[in-house]
Amino acid sequence: MVPFAFARPTALSDVFGLLDEHGEEASLLAGGTDLIVELRNRSRTPSVVIDLKRVAELQPGISERGGWLTITATTAMTDVQENALVQMWFPALVDAAATVGSIQIRNRATLAGNICHASPAADTAPPLLVYDAVINVASGRGARRVKLDEFLVGPRQTVIQRGELVTSIELPIASEPRAATFARMARRRGVDLATVNLCCLVDPSGRTRFAYGAVGPRPFLVTDETGALSDPSAADDSKDRVLQQLLERARPISDVRGSREYREAMLLLMSRRALRSSIERLGAAEP
Repeated sequence: MVPFAFARPTALSDVFGLLDEHGEEASLLAGGTDLIVELRNRSRTPSVVIDLKRVAELQPGISERGGWLTITATTAMTDVQENALVQMWFPALVDAAATVGSIQIRNRATLAGNICHASPAADTAPPLLVYDAVINVASGRGARRVKLDEFLVGPRQTVIQRGELVTSIELPIASEPRAATFARMARRRGVDLATVNLCCLVDPSGRTRFAYGAVGPRPFLVTDETGALSDPSAADDSKDRVLQQLLERARPISDVRGSREYREAMLLLMSRRALRSSIERLGAAEP
Protein backbone atom coordinates (compact mmCIF):
# COMPACT_ATOMS: atom_id res chain seq x y z
CA MET A 1 0.00 0.00 0.00
CA VAL A 2 1.39 3.39 -1.04
CA PRO A 3 1.29 6.07 1.72
CA PHE A 4 -1.46 8.71 1.47
CA ALA A 5 -2.99 11.52 3.49
CA PHE A 6 -6.29 10.90 5.25
CA ALA A 7 -8.98 13.60 5.59
CA ARG A 8 -12.16 13.48 7.68
CA PRO A 9 -14.24 16.54 6.70
CA THR A 10 -17.54 17.22 8.48
CA ALA A 11 -19.10 19.51 5.86
CA LEU A 12 -19.80 18.97 2.18
CA SER A 13 -18.14 22.27 1.31
CA ASP A 14 -14.88 20.96 2.78
CA VAL A 15 -15.16 17.82 0.63
CA PHE A 16 -15.58 19.98 -2.47
CA GLY A 17 -12.50 21.97 -1.51
CA LEU A 18 -10.41 18.82 -1.18
CA LEU A 19 -11.68 17.43 -4.46
CA ASP A 20 -10.92 20.67 -6.30
CA GLU A 21 -7.45 20.77 -4.74
CA HIS A 22 -6.41 17.17 -5.40
CA GLY A 23 -8.48 16.21 -8.46
CA GLU A 24 -7.78 12.68 -9.66
CA GLU A 25 -5.29 12.24 -6.82
CA ALA A 26 -8.21 12.08 -4.33
CA SER A 27 -10.25 8.97 -3.50
CA LEU A 28 -13.54 8.97 -1.62
CA LEU A 29 -14.20 6.55 1.22
CA ALA A 30 -17.77 5.63 2.15
CA GLY A 31 -17.99 1.87 2.71
CA GLY A 32 -14.51 1.18 1.38
CA THR A 33 -15.14 -2.40 0.28
CA ASP A 34 -13.74 -1.73 -3.19
CA LEU A 35 -11.31 1.05 -2.28
CA ILE A 36 -9.42 -0.92 0.37
CA VAL A 37 -8.78 -3.76 -2.07
CA GLU A 38 -7.52 -1.31 -4.69
CA LEU A 39 -5.24 0.39 -2.18
CA ARG A 40 -3.77 -2.94 -1.13
CA ASN A 41 -3.08 -4.16 -4.67
CA ARG A 42 -1.92 -0.67 -5.69
CA SER A 43 -4.34 -0.40 -8.59
CA ARG A 44 -5.26 2.93 -6.99
CA THR A 45 -2.61 5.19 -5.46
CA PRO A 46 -4.27 8.41 -4.24
CA SER A 47 -2.43 11.22 -2.55
CA VAL A 48 -5.40 11.69 -0.20
CA VAL A 49 -8.34 9.55 0.91
CA ILE A 50 -11.42 11.55 1.92
CA ASP A 51 -13.61 9.84 4.52
CA LEU A 52 -17.28 10.81 3.96
CA LYS A 53 -18.75 9.17 7.04
CA ARG A 54 -18.65 12.34 9.19
CA VAL A 55 -20.06 14.71 6.56
CA ALA A 56 -23.30 16.10 8.01
CA GLU A 57 -25.12 16.37 4.67
CA LEU A 58 -24.34 12.76 3.73
CA GLN A 59 -25.39 10.89 6.86
CA PRO A 60 -26.98 7.46 6.19
CA GLY A 61 -30.71 7.59 5.62
CA ILE A 62 -33.67 6.54 3.48
CA SER A 63 -36.63 8.91 3.25
CA GLU A 64 -39.73 9.59 1.15
CA ARG A 65 -40.75 13.03 -0.03
CA GLY A 66 -42.80 14.32 -2.94
CA GLY A 67 -43.23 10.94 -4.59
CA TRP A 68 -39.51 10.06 -4.47
CA LEU A 69 -37.53 7.74 -2.25
CA THR A 70 -34.07 9.12 -1.43
CA ILE A 71 -31.13 6.95 -0.38
CA THR A 72 -28.13 8.95 0.76
CA ALA A 73 -24.62 8.20 -0.47
CA THR A 74 -23.34 6.67 2.79
CA THR A 75 -26.31 4.31 3.31
CA ALA A 76 -25.11 0.72 3.64
CA MET A 77 -26.48 -2.13 1.57
CA THR A 78 -27.90 -3.84 4.66
CA ASP A 79 -29.94 -0.73 5.49
CA VAL A 80 -31.34 -0.73 1.95
CA GLN A 81 -32.17 -4.41 2.21
CA GLU A 82 -33.96 -4.05 5.57
CA ASN A 83 -35.78 -0.75 4.99
CA ALA A 84 -39.59 -1.08 5.04
CA LEU A 85 -40.13 1.58 2.34
CA VAL A 86 -37.70 -0.11 -0.06
CA GLN A 87 -39.33 -3.47 0.66
CA MET A 88 -42.78 -2.06 -0.10
CA TRP A 89 -42.04 -0.07 -3.26
CA PHE A 90 -38.83 -1.56 -4.69
CA PRO A 91 -38.68 -5.26 -3.74
CA ALA A 92 -36.40 -6.23 -6.64
CA LEU A 93 -33.77 -3.84 -5.26
CA VAL A 94 -34.04 -5.63 -1.91
CA ASP A 95 -33.42 -8.97 -3.65
CA ALA A 96 -30.43 -7.56 -5.50
CA ALA A 97 -28.91 -5.93 -2.42
CA ALA A 98 -29.13 -9.26 -0.60
CA THR A 99 -26.78 -10.86 -3.17
CA VAL A 100 -23.96 -8.31 -2.88
CA GLY A 101 -20.92 -9.91 -1.29
CA SER A 102 -21.25 -11.39 2.19
CA ILE A 103 -23.16 -10.16 5.24
CA GLN A 104 -20.00 -8.43 6.43
CA ILE A 105 -19.57 -6.71 3.07
CA ARG A 106 -23.21 -5.58 2.98
CA ASN A 107 -22.85 -4.07 6.43
CA ARG A 108 -20.14 -1.75 5.04
CA ALA A 109 -20.72 -1.41 1.28
CA THR A 110 -22.98 1.43 0.14
CA LEU A 111 -25.54 1.41 -2.66
CA ALA A 112 -24.00 4.58 -4.11
CA GLY A 113 -20.54 3.02 -4.00
CA ASN A 114 -21.78 -0.06 -5.85
CA ILE A 115 -23.03 2.19 -8.63
CA CYS A 116 -20.03 4.54 -8.68
CA HIS A 117 -17.69 1.55 -8.97
CA ALA A 118 -19.45 0.97 -12.32
CA SER A 119 -18.78 -2.74 -12.59
CA PRO A 120 -20.56 -4.26 -15.63
CA ALA A 121 -21.76 -7.00 -13.25
CA ALA A 122 -23.03 -4.74 -10.43
CA ASP A 123 -26.05 -6.55 -8.99
CA THR A 124 -27.96 -3.44 -7.90
CA ALA A 125 -27.73 -1.79 -11.34
CA PRO A 126 -30.48 -3.80 -13.14
CA PRO A 127 -33.25 -3.09 -10.59
CA LEU A 128 -32.20 0.54 -10.28
CA LEU A 129 -32.39 0.84 -14.06
CA VAL A 130 -35.90 -0.62 -14.40
CA TYR A 131 -37.06 1.52 -11.47
CA ASP A 132 -35.80 4.70 -13.26
CA ALA A 133 -33.22 5.66 -10.63
CA VAL A 134 -31.77 9.17 -10.71
CA ILE A 135 -28.28 9.95 -9.40
CA ASN A 136 -27.79 13.25 -7.58
CA VAL A 137 -24.34 14.65 -8.32
CA ALA A 138 -22.89 17.74 -6.63
CA SER A 139 -19.75 19.87 -6.62
CA GLY A 140 -18.69 23.30 -5.45
CA ARG A 141 -20.11 24.62 -8.73
CA GLY A 142 -23.63 23.27 -8.19
CA ALA A 143 -25.73 20.13 -8.45
CA ARG A 144 -27.20 18.06 -11.25
CA ARG A 145 -29.48 15.04 -11.64
CA VAL A 146 -28.49 12.21 -13.97
CA LYS A 147 -30.55 9.18 -14.93
CA LEU A 148 -28.69 6.00 -14.10
CA ASP A 149 -28.87 4.85 -17.71
CA GLU A 150 -26.82 7.95 -18.62
CA PHE A 151 -24.63 7.88 -15.50
CA LEU A 152 -22.95 4.57 -16.37
CA VAL A 153 -20.60 4.95 -19.33
CA GLY A 154 -18.42 1.82 -19.37
CA PRO A 155 -16.35 -0.48 -17.18
CA ARG A 156 -15.34 1.58 -14.11
CA GLN A 157 -16.51 4.70 -15.97
CA THR A 158 -19.26 7.17 -15.05
CA VAL A 159 -20.10 10.76 -15.97
CA ILE A 160 -18.59 12.03 -12.71
CA GLN A 161 -16.24 14.94 -13.41
CA ARG A 162 -13.43 16.51 -11.42
CA GLY A 163 -14.68 17.97 -8.16
CA GLU A 164 -17.97 16.03 -8.21
CA LEU A 165 -19.39 13.29 -6.01
CA VAL A 166 -22.68 11.43 -5.67
CA THR A 167 -24.79 12.69 -2.76
CA SER A 168 -27.82 10.40 -3.10
CA ILE A 169 -29.86 8.08 -5.30
CA GLU A 170 -33.54 8.81 -5.90
CA LEU A 171 -36.28 6.44 -7.03
CA PRO A 172 -39.72 7.58 -8.28
CA ILE A 173 -42.59 5.92 -6.41
CA ALA A 174 -45.17 4.45 -8.77
CA SER A 175 -48.81 5.43 -8.36
CA GLU A 176 -50.12 2.08 -9.62
CA PRO A 177 -49.25 -1.58 -9.05
CA ARG A 178 -46.28 -3.02 -10.89
CA ALA A 179 -44.12 -6.09 -10.46
CA ALA A 180 -40.39 -6.69 -10.86
CA THR A 181 -38.18 -9.76 -10.61
CA PHE A 182 -34.42 -9.80 -10.05
CA ALA A 183 -32.38 -12.82 -11.10
CA ARG A 184 -28.71 -13.67 -11.23
CA MET A 185 -26.54 -16.61 -12.11
CA ALA A 186 -23.08 -17.18 -10.65
CA ARG A 187 -20.57 -20.01 -10.48
CA ARG A 188 -21.42 -20.71 -6.85
CA ARG A 189 -23.69 -19.59 -4.04
CA GLY A 190 -22.29 -16.88 -1.83
CA VAL A 191 -19.59 -14.37 -2.61
CA ASP A 192 -19.10 -14.33 -6.37
CA LEU A 193 -19.58 -11.92 -9.25
CA ALA A 194 -22.58 -12.61 -11.45
CA THR A 195 -22.12 -14.46 -14.71
CA VAL A 196 -25.43 -12.89 -15.78
CA ASN A 197 -27.84 -10.72 -13.83
CA LEU A 198 -31.09 -9.06 -14.85
CA CYS A 199 -34.29 -7.44 -13.69
CA CYS A 200 -37.70 -7.54 -15.39
CA LEU A 201 -40.49 -5.06 -14.59
CA VAL A 202 -44.07 -5.25 -15.90
CA ASP A 203 -46.65 -2.52 -15.33
CA PRO A 204 -50.45 -2.42 -15.90
CA SER A 205 -50.09 -0.47 -19.16
CA GLY A 206 -48.44 -3.52 -20.73
CA ARG A 207 -44.96 -2.06 -20.82
CA THR A 208 -42.14 -4.47 -20.01
CA ARG A 209 -38.65 -3.32 -19.06
CA PHE A 210 -35.54 -5.46 -18.83
CA ALA A 211 -32.15 -4.42 -17.50
CA TYR A 212 -29.11 -6.68 -17.92
CA GLY A 213 -25.67 -6.86 -16.34
CA ALA A 214 -22.45 -8.81 -16.98
CA VAL A 215 -23.26 -9.14 -20.70
CA GLY A 216 -21.71 -5.92 -22.00
CA PRO A 217 -19.36 -3.09 -21.09
CA ARG A 218 -22.04 -1.64 -18.82
CA PRO A 219 -25.50 -2.60 -17.52
CA PHE A 220 -28.20 -1.57 -20.01
CA LEU A 221 -31.96 -1.04 -20.17
CA VAL A 222 -34.38 -2.16 -22.92
CA THR A 223 -38.15 -1.75 -23.17
CA ASP A 224 -41.07 -3.43 -24.95
CA GLU A 225 -43.94 -0.98 -25.37
CA THR A 226 -46.12 -3.24 -27.53
CA GLY A 227 -47.61 -5.30 -24.72
CA ALA A 228 -46.55 -8.51 -26.44
CA LEU A 229 -44.37 -9.66 -23.55
CA SER A 230 -46.76 -8.79 -20.74
CA ASP A 231 -49.75 -10.56 -22.31
CA PRO A 232 -50.33 -13.74 -20.26
CA SER A 233 -52.15 -15.37 -23.17
CA ALA A 234 -49.44 -14.74 -25.79
CA ALA A 235 -47.63 -17.77 -27.16
CA ASP A 236 -44.14 -18.50 -25.85
CA ASP A 237 -42.57 -18.50 -29.32
CA SER A 238 -43.93 -15.01 -30.07
CA LYS A 239 -42.52 -13.76 -26.76
CA ASP A 240 -39.17 -15.35 -27.56
CA ARG A 241 -38.97 -13.38 -30.79
CA VAL A 242 -39.50 -10.12 -28.91
CA LEU A 243 -36.99 -11.12 -26.22
CA GLN A 244 -34.39 -11.98 -28.84
CA GLN A 245 -34.81 -8.54 -30.40
CA LEU A 246 -34.30 -6.90 -27.00
CA LEU A 247 -31.23 -9.06 -26.37
CA GLU A 248 -29.50 -7.92 -29.57
CA ARG A 249 -27.90 -5.17 -27.52
CA ALA A 250 -26.11 -7.70 -25.31
CA ARG A 251 -22.39 -8.14 -26.01
CA PRO A 252 -21.28 -10.96 -23.70
CA ILE A 253 -17.66 -12.04 -23.61
CA SER A 254 -15.92 -15.21 -22.51
CA ASP A 255 -14.07 -15.05 -19.20
CA VAL A 256 -13.43 -17.12 -16.09
CA ARG A 257 -17.11 -16.91 -15.09
CA GLY A 258 -18.54 -18.25 -18.34
CA SER A 259 -18.25 -18.41 -22.10
CA ARG A 260 -19.97 -16.02 -24.48
CA GLU A 261 -22.11 -18.87 -25.82
CA TYR A 262 -23.20 -19.93 -22.34
CA ARG A 263 -24.16 -16.38 -21.38
CA GLU A 264 -26.18 -15.98 -24.58
CA ALA A 265 -28.09 -19.19 -23.91
CA MET A 266 -28.77 -18.29 -20.29
CA LEU A 267 -29.91 -14.77 -21.16
CA LEU A 268 -32.99 -16.03 -23.00
CA LEU A 269 -33.78 -18.68 -20.41
CA MET A 270 -33.44 -16.30 -17.46
CA SER A 271 -35.45 -13.61 -19.27
CA ARG A 272 -38.32 -16.04 -19.83
CA ARG A 273 -38.39 -17.02 -16.17
CA ALA A 274 -38.17 -13.45 -14.87
CA LEU A 275 -40.93 -12.33 -17.26
CA ARG A 276 -43.21 -15.15 -16.13
CA SER A 277 -42.55 -14.33 -12.48
CA SER A 278 -43.26 -10.61 -12.97
CA ILE A 279 -46.53 -11.31 -14.81
CA GLU A 280 -47.66 -13.61 -12.01
CA ARG A 281 -46.72 -11.07 -9.34
CA LEU A 282 -48.54 -8.28 -11.14
CA GLY A 283 -51.66 -10.43 -11.40
CA ALA A 284 -51.51 -11.11 -7.68
CA ALA A 285 -50.99 -7.41 -6.87
CA GLU A 286 -53.85 -6.02 -8.97
CA PRO A 287 -57.27 -5.75 -7.25
